[in-house]
Amino acid sequence: MASPAHLEQTIAAPLEFAGVGLHSGAPVNMRLLPAPAGSGIVFRRTDLDNFEIPATGRNVAKVSYATSLMRQGVLISTTEHLLSALIGMGVDNAIVELDNLELPILDGSALPYVQAILDAGIRTQRRRRESIRVLRPVEVREGNKFIGVYPGSGYSIQYAIEFPAPIGYQSASIDLAAETYGTWIAGARTFGYKADEQRLRDMGLIRGANADNAIILGPKGPENGPLRFVDEYVRHKVLDLIGDLALAGHRIEGHVVAERAGHAMHTALVSRLLKDRSAWELAHVPTRATSTMQTATTAAPSLRSPAFIGA
Repeated sequence: MASPAHLEQTIAAPLEFAGVGLHSGAPVNMRLLPAPAGSGIVFRRTDLDNFEIPATGRNVAKVSYATSLMRQGVLISTTEHLLSALIGMGVDNAIVELDNLELPILDGSALPYVQAILDAGIRTQRRRRESIRVLRPVEVREGNKFIGVYPGSGYSIQYAIEFPAPIGYQSASIDLAAETYGTWIAGARTFGYKADEQRLRDMGLIRGANADNAIILGPKGPENGPLRFVDEYVRHKVLDLIGDLALAGHRIEGHVVAERAGHAMHTALVSRLLKDRSAWELAHVPTRATSTMQTATTAAPSLRSPAFIGA
């Protein structure tokens, strides 16, 4: 029989959250419930007769400043932080009930989800966990933006961003097999420029954003500092990427490289990967995790000044 670390998992008890949507500003109540083995992550709109939307690539809707899912005209918005927390903490199966169209932004990171999951506990299930094992490179390019996934043991990510001052260029790497998600990624918050605020609000976005749930950047730096990490901006992009790639339906076994990417490119990679059935296979998680960055990056391009997070 497989060891518990390589069986599927769900949360041990229901969890409740309440807040407002980052973009809609609408109040929302949300419950996270245990789910049977093999069911994956399923969103359920309790305000719409419990209509369900599985968290899979085929249900990806509009993607710009957040990742949304849609099925038969029913929308679920800003899914990336919760999905990131579930993947990062090894939760394979869960039902997400909410009574509005957008998940609560909470503090702008995945940390409240991680803390709640740790408090409730994680229950092992009687089903072998499968991963999407990448067999050959799959890439998406758009001008100077790039994202690709490459064969490699474990699940490692290398990400580079370049934004106007005061952020500039940052790069970071993480190996999720090393169980560093809760320490190095979960607490990184979403961010935005004060100068863009009115333009985005006029577009119907960030109506729920405030100093308690986002880093607000002025010309000289955060107006609501201090930062939780010196490289919090790129860590948050890694957080988003993990959540968006969860829409592949399984955890990735491979190495992901991204440069100046965003939600649209993250989900485009999911779509391209799933459509190219020769590029991957479903495989049981190996008994022993032997993932290293050196092994995973042999077939992947290098970013400028790659560095392990926390180095």
